[in-house]
Amino acid sequence: MTEQGPASWPPAPIRTARLVLRESEPRDRAAFIDIFSAPDVCRFVGGAQPRAELERKVPEVPGRRRGFFAVELAGATIGMITLDPRGADRLGHIRPEGEETELGYMFLPEAWGQGYAAEAGAAALAWFAGAYPGEPVVLSSQVANAASLRVAAKLGFTEVERFEEYGAEQWFAVWSPVTQAG
Repeated sequence: MTEQGPASWPPAPIRTARLVLRESEPRDRAAFIDIFSAPDVCRFVGGAQPRAELERKVPEVPGRRRGFFAVELAGATIGMITLDPRGADRLGHIRPEGEETELGYMFLPEAWGQGYAAEAGAAALAWFAGAYPGEPVVLSSQVANAASLRVAAKLGFTEVERFEEYGAEQWFAVWSPVTQAG
């Protein structure tokens, strides 16, 4: 996330109509291992990792860092939302110096197609807009990942450019709280 302003972390849990976004806890570990070992989930992010390897390397409390939200539905972890700095060395930026905040999302396959990613993403973006007024958020997704592009469109991201990265065409977009409010 941007270093502008001292937004407190972690924020209080964020509640939507159906979901809770909160800091990661030990009970999230199994769901995150399921996410990162699922071929369908990881198809566009480098491929699934072997479950045995994940069991060894995933910490007791996975994702405990600034900008990482576990997404919960009726007490069960179904995915994650991230707001992380996009490294200046990567392609795709809206500022010459880079380091914009980038939205990411991954959900268990059984949670797909029900609007949870868009609902959780909207809640995370609203929190971000309050914590970092006027700051844009970027998003990059493989063009081939139609589901991710649909979520980005629902959230109000606007395409900036396309480029080749990780051996695939990438769609790079921006979201701004200023344009969302207008």
